[in-house]
Amino acid sequence: MDKLKKYELMAKIARELEDVRNSQQAVLEKIGKIEVDNIELGDKLIESQIPEIYSRTAANADAIREILDTFQQKTEDYGSQNNVEKLKEQERIKNI
Repeated sequence: MDKLKKYELMAKIARELEDVRNSQQAVLEKIGKIEVDNIELGDKLIESQIPEIYSRTAANADAIREILDTFQQKTEDYGSQNNVEKLKEQERIKNI
């Protein structure tokens, strides 16, 4: 795999990780809303299960955030080390 294609794949994975992180955040917000709404309702099943589900989901969200932060930095470093902007420009010129 050439350097530009590798960088583009790394950038794609970083975007996908960002999407997963955003999805996890939305899930956490929904779980929180369920928990708040259940205060009024008082369903014992929800009351007993939702906190653990929230906790596991938050742990997953933290893990994804850590991977994303590290991988984004790795992608940026790779791009800088391999002068990806110059490679992109060469690719544009080649395709003209």
